[in-house]
Amino acid sequence: MKIWKRNAVIAAVLLFICAGIYLNWSYNRSKTPELTETLSAEQVPGAAETVMGESDPQQLLADGEGSTSSAEYFAQVRLSRQQSRDSAVELLEQTIAYDEGSELGTNAAETLNTLVSTALCEAQIESLVIAKGYDDCVTYISDDTVSVAVSAPPEGLTEADVALISDVVTAQTTYDLSQVRIVEVKA
Repeated sequence: MKIWKRNAVIAAVLLFICAGIYLNWSYNRSKTPELTETLSAEQVPGAAETVMGESDPQQLLADGEGSTSSAEYFAQVRLSRQQSRDSAVELLEQTIAYDEGSELGTNAAETLNTLVSTALCEAQIESLVIAKGYDDCVTYISDDTVSVAVSAPPEGLTEADVALISDVVTAQTTYDLSQVRIVEVKA
């Protein structure tokens, strides 16, 4: 009876984690403009071309403080991403501790490993993009796309900038060029 209750609690925790991750993903996905919303039909790239979009920090932070500073935008996005990851990691670690050795514990460990490797890959991409001379950068890796928000220079991102950033992403991940989304964040 005690084992059954423990397994039920662990299953409920995992269900809440998955629901939280899905809701976070769907919330962030709803804020990313679709290609058809931002580009005309002639501008939609093929598989071998890159995507360069524009974003307004006020619009993306409408639920935040409403700041127009790109530095504050990047700080807010990083904080939000880190908080959601920290809570997911904490719940996964608790699940692993309670159900070590079982199938549920193994699944939680695999999910935790995936979450950690995704976070490391995002951090590497961000560091490399900043090392290439851009002021700031935030990367989100999902199942089918890599989104990179880059602090744009006053004249905006050029095709060479987009190619350079795309090269960094494709070198650090297994994603194709068609799965890379670059968003320029203007101050």
